[in-house]
Amino acid sequence: QGRAPRCSSAAPPPPSHSGAFDTMAERIKIPRNFKLLDELERGEKGANSDGVTVGLAIHDDITLTHWNGTIFGPQGTAFDNRIYSLGLSCSDKYPFVPPQVRFHTKINLPYVDQTTGVANPNRCPGLCDWKDSDSMDVVLQKIRRDLTSNTNRRLNQPPEGSTYQQ
Repeated sequence: QGRAPRCSSAAPPPPSHSGAFDTMAERIKIPRNFKLLDELERGEKGANSDGVTVGLAIHDDITLTHWNGTIFGPQGTAFDNRIYSLGLSCSDKYPFVPPQVRFHTKINLPYVDQTTGVANPNRCPGLCDWKDSDSMDVVLQKIRRDLTSNTNRRLNQPPEGSTYQQ
């Protein structure tokens, strides 16, 4: 039985101080709500791609905390022709801390708790390698890509349509 890729728990290297900035995030720390509003706008316009969608769970959530995500199962895998529903929760520390991810639709993956549907942030692609320049759709795209890995593509899956208890 294969294992999901593990992310290193080592601290990232310190930013370069060569006089030039390595990334936009090092130059400007974008406020949480600006980043989330940008993600909302991209999601509403359908700008997300690669078989995933992201949107607010409650359309008038002014805190921009609770989100819904969808992953469409990749063809040629055990996930083919399945639609996976997820909940994402952004703390007040977002984007410097990744969102919490919880599957609503049952899925068999090494980093998803089979009782609760919660993705382990230390093992889940997109969470364990999170950068503050990432977004929720990037997390979902990385999970979707991981569904096609040799480790996961043939995993037996729960009956289609089954969900975790709320």
